[in-house]
Amino acid sequence: MGNPSLTVRFAIFLSLSTITASSPPLIVSFSSKSSSPSPSPIPPKATPSDLLSLLGPTTRSSQVNPAVARQLTSCFKFLVPFAPSKPDNGRRRRLVPRRFFTTKAEEDNNNNVSAENQLVWWPPEPVLELARLAVDSGGDPDAIHRSLDPTVLLVPDVEGSKENKCELTRTPYGRRFISEEVNNYLEFLFKLIVARGPNIGLNVSLSRYDLFHGHVFLATETGRLGILFHAREYPAYDKEVFPYNMGFCQKGSNVTYDESMNLRNILWLAPLPSNSTKEWVAPGVLVVLDARPGGIIYRDIVPEYVDFVRTIYEDDFGDVVADVNYLNVGNTVPSHQIFIC
Repeated sequence: MGNPSLTVRFAIFLSLSTITASSPPLIVSFSSKSSSPSPSPIPPKATPSDLLSLLGPTTRSSQVNPAVARQLTSCFKFLVPFAPSKPDNGRRRRLVPRRFFTTKAEEDNNNNVSAENQLVWWPPEPVLELARLAVDSGGDPDAIHRSLDPTVLLVPDVEGSKENKCELTRTPYGRRFISEEVNNYLEFLFKLIVARGPNIGLNVSLSRYDLFHGHVFLATETGRLGILFHAREYPAYDKEVFPYNMGFCQKGSNVTYDESMNLRNILWLAPLPSNSTKEWVAPGVLVVLDARPGGIIYRDIVPEYVDFVRTIYEDDFGDVVADVNYLNVGNTVPSHQIFIC
């Protein structure tokens, strides 16, 4: 006895074959309502250039994608108020005070916040000369190198680093700027970061495990002089919270890995001179770059392979000039000195 299901399937096959042979091709159309929804547009990606542009004159900041600008701005935590307005070039020199913090007590008791702000917006003349030299040279690091004193300074033991086989600096020797006022200004920046950091949730100390160095660079598109400081450099190893071995320099660290790591990148930008006149088109800036997970800096600017320590790299901003180190070379009493390596 024949298989009825096989017979039915054979009949259907013959029927379809006949229709296909005698009918025009079947064209199936789908209305827009039945089609799958188009994928969401990819959000614009922020670049280091966008970040620097937002901290410059309006002629540059206005060119940044508005969505990117809003998200980046939400990640700026200013240690000194942002003053993007055009400077009063005629009054600048009279407003710059010639003083720097010398003791912790002076930092705590100093009421002249306006004077500190002015030092960031409009640094002493030797610093302004470096800023103009950076731009006039077309962003040539050698132009800054020529401003260094040729005297070579051996980097001494720093808080027992040699005992731990720790090499903190890029080279075992360093130099300083010919202008002592520039060296003093660098010291001022380190101390100001420590003094004002708690205002935005960043509690740092001047130690070889925490804040002791920054990276001098010249911005790619403008030649603007800048320093990217890194705090929380060597968090203590913790098998639960921070299970990462960072080498000899991590040994003995008392730096706790916590949310303050999001704030470890601190950016100083010198005032930006015009490249066609003697005017200044933007004042100086001192800002913490919030690299919190979910933020645009974390997503687009922090490399994925170092996202656990939230590191932004200075060479993404421009050509690297040197490292500026502020090291405690004292034995029993802290004594910090600048070393350019």
